[in-house]
Amino acid sequence: METVFLLVEVDVGHLDEVHRRIKAVPNVTEVQAVTGPFDLIVKVEAPQINQALDVVVHRIRKIPGIKSTETLVTVSMA
Repeated sequence: METVFLLVEVDVGHLDEVHRRIKAVPNVTEVQAVTGPFDLIVKVEAPQINQALDVVVHRIRKIPGIKSTETLVTVSMA
């Protein structure tokens, strides 16, 4: 299983709606509100890295109210 974390900055006043919509996206396993320059951290898991990145690019980033994102691809330390 491949894992990608997505840091999401949300337009003011849209946090609840964006949070709800991201949680409904397939392959999203966790969504948490955070403090700092980003508003949400999202965990995406898929069998292949290309599938996880496809979720980010074609499903999550298209959600209205998202201002910006930063994608973090995990790497194996084994």
